[in-house]
Amino acid sequence: MIRISLEVQTALKLHKPVVALESTIISHGMPYPKNVATALAVEDAIRKEGAVPATIGIIDGVAVIGMTPQEIEQFGKTGGICKVSRRDLPVVYARKMWGATTVAATMILASEAGIEVFVTGGVGGVHRGATTSFDISADLQELSNTNVTVICAGVKAILDLPLTLEYLETFGVPVLGYQTEELADFYSRHSGLKVDYAVSSPQDAAAIIKEKRKANLKGGVLIANPIPEKYALDKEIVDLAALVD
Repeated sequence: MIRISLEVQTALKLHKPVVALESTIISHGMPYPKNVATALAVEDAIRKEGAVPATIGIIDGVAVIGMTPQEIEQFGKTGGICKVSRRDLPVVYARKMWGATTVAATMILASEAGIEVFVTGGVGGVHRGATTSFDISADLQELSNTNVTVICAGVKAILDLPLTLEYLETFGVPVLGYQTEELADFYSRHSGLKVDYAVSSPQDAAAIIKEKRKANLKGGVLIANPIPEKYALDKEIVDLAALVD
């Protein structure tokens, strides 16, 4: 059910850093060919920092950990690919379908492959109005159960961020801010909400992750790394757009 590329296998065996990447951004996030160019650019950025990228997707019912450039190209061109979370995995496997992994599914497969770190854009959370709709992203349950560290630009701004933080606190997921005490909200650096703890460096974050694993505390770690200031949108504009949505 799982095929791990030789490059990723070798890196894991030699204890070299491996970074998991999702595939939903390729199939559902951008049009072709920008989706493929972006996916390859992210992989290139990871390689330049001395780590091995492992883009994860499902092809013909087989979970691929470390897609080739050719597979990413094919993934970007193919229409109708299923968006896969935990609930979808057995169906996609059984029916030999193609599947684009969300945060939740990517965490599951990264964990099965032995990859600790997963990088994505924004994570899902508690939706606005969830007190009556119960619309809560499966990403949060996965963070509470799966031993993978998720580094992101924060929680998606269209969501109910205060309730998302409450949910994560209830299920024991540490929310860390990289060089900030404020939760990033994907498009902007500022949400007005404090994270649990700020981390000053990669080494600081790694020490926390290591101790969590040593203590056998089940679940992930969420690290919010704010978008660089020069690319950030004005928070008021983002909030207004979220209300309109």
